[in-house]
Amino acid sequence: MEDKLGDILTIEELSAYLKIPESTLYKIVREGKIPSKKVGRHWRFRKEAIDNWLDQMGRKEPEPEK
Repeated sequence: MEDKLGDILTIEELSAYLKIPESTLYKIVREGKIPSKKVGRHWRFRKEAIDNWLDQMGRKEPEPEK
């Protein structure tokens, strides 16, 4: 199964896609909160995995009020 060109995003591309600063994205990546792979010194992200992650983020149950 081959990846189509553009299915793999760099940190710069993902930052633009999510409309968040790269510094925030690096923090999320270091905390392991987003699906990612490190290739050498570079982070890579599958667009499909990011889209699924975003969908799951929207489905989280709200915290009960105290």
